[in-house]
Amino acid sequence: MSEQTTPGGTAATEQPPTTSALAVEAPVSPLRRLLSGSAGRNLGLIVALLLIVVVGAITAPDTFTTWSNTLTILRQASIIGVISVGMTFVIIAGGIDLSVGSVMGLASIAATLAVTQDLAEASHWLVMVVVALLVGIFAGLVNGIVIAYGNVVAFMATLAMLVAARGLAEILAERRTLTIGSREFISFFNADFLGVDILIWIFALVAVGGWILLNRTTFGRRTVAIGGNKEASRLAGINVKRHTVWLYALAGLTAGIAAVMILGRTTAGTSTHGTLYELDAIAAVVVGGTLLAGGRGTITGTVLGVLIFATLTNVFVQNNLSSSVQAVAKGIIIIVAVLLQQRFARQGGRSSS
Repeated sequence: MSEQTTPGGTAATEQPPTTSALAVEAPVSPLRRLLSGSAGRNLGLIVALLLIVVVGAITAPDTFTTWSNTLTILRQASIIGVISVGMTFVIIAGGIDLSVGSVMGLASIAATLAVTQDLAEASHWLVMVVVALLVGIFAGLVNGIVIAYGNVVAFMATLAMLVAARGLAEILAERRTLTIGSREFISFFNADFLGVDILIWIFALVAVGGWILLNRTTFGRRTVAIGGNKEASRLAGINVKRHTVWLYALAGLTAGIAAVMILGRTTAGTSTHGTLYELDAIAAVVVGGTLLAGGRGTITGTVLGVLIFATLTNVFVQNNLSSSVQAVAKGIIIIVAVLLQQRFARQGGRSSS
């Protein structure tokens, strides 16, 4: 302890730094900083995925480790994966979209209606693709406008769309399955490129596009900012309402893409397509490390979350376990992921205080 003379002539005592101050100023090792960030969370997901793969290789060595089974896992993950990419953006911004599964079913019906297929036959099968994408985007725009400008809670707005889109799909299809007549459409979406199915390539392209949009564009930065603090983002000059509309339009677009993919896979449109897919997408996004409260998330984590669930389901199928056991295991994984999110959020709050 030392003394210094002030201009008034009194002696001021210089206090030594407290222990808490020293603790705050203590440097954080690069390894700890890496593991506490998104790279560390993704590394944990990779380890979890590898553990599931090891279990599958041990319990079903003759069938699980084959290349054809790997393609099966990726093919099953592709449709949910595309929806999950759009869902990631919505959740990072602090929203939720419960309607993507129903929108996917509606888009599949709209693309396989007789009038749509007649237009496709007269011109090109891409007409069916365009119709599915437009239906998805339109439904997403309706969600976004109701939420942003109608000030309706996202949960209720998208829940209403879930019910309405499924009902409209049943009305249009008259509760029938609409088969696809275009052989070119079916051939394209059942083909492969370099030995890998087209559906897997579509998933990869959507994931890469989503990663670029989130990490390398102003749109992605604004999405994270809105999820972190909506009011601060508005004061910073971001048009939060307009951005919200585009986010839900993006989720609708991915639902439309998924509708096209499932049409190629099943060769038929039905109002039951996409049932409960919104829950699978939300689960994959949350397990992938995206905060339900918004403000943090990665496309890489979402892709790993999708692969974890797809691989786990395949392991259960390989071992002839019931779907009930699969549901219980998925529920446990989701609960653990949410608990870990809460723990990391508390640690983040303490470190920033």
